[in-house]
Amino acid sequence: MLVIDDHPLFRRGARHLMDIDGGFEVVGEASSGREGLDLALSLRPDLVLLDLNMSDMDGTETLGALREAGIDARVVMLTVSDEEEDLVAALRAGADGYLLKHTEPEDLLRQLRQVLSGRLILTDELTERLAEAMRRQPAPGERVVLTRREQEVLDQIAAGLSNKQIARELGLSEGTVKVHVKHLLKKLGMHSRLEAALWVVEQQK
Repeated sequence: MLVIDDHPLFRRGARHLMDIDGGFEVVGEASSGREGLDLALSLRPDLVLLDLNMSDMDGTETLGALREAGIDARVVMLTVSDEEEDLVAALRAGADGYLLKHTEPEDLLRQLRQVLSGRLILTDELTERLAEAMRRQPAPGERVVLTRREQEVLDQIAAGLSNKQIARELGLSEGTVKVHVKHLLKKLGMHSRLEAALWVVEQQK
């Protein structure tokens, strides 16, 4: 795990929590987005905890830079901001989760394990807020026709399955699933799996 946060006290606390739990190894800490990008390129962590509000590059910019650099680690925003715009921007940038810093330690550890298993995570109190934000925006998928296979993949994404799990469920290769995911997100005009999953839930109401 790589922790990117400009508050030394938080970085120290996160490392202490992970050490106590024993299920996570913090391989590096960064005090800025640029430093975090450099460390991610050299350390190649499987999970990144990323703060949103940082002075040089904010969390959304950092996340974009990580993805552009080919970092495929799971990235979870861990922030004090419960602003709707920040939440939507982070998810559209490709975050695999968005949690608030007041999350209880036990809940944080549980949710991080979920994200490493391929699931998408979101602080419970923000789920309704995100749904409201999506309802106010034009529904990008309403006039789109998906193929049968794309719909099957979308249903599995909505169930929280990772590409590897979807491949196993549908009898496909993981590479084929990645292609389907890329195509259906483009068709729907969406930028993240979580956005697509929540859209499915909204359509079922």
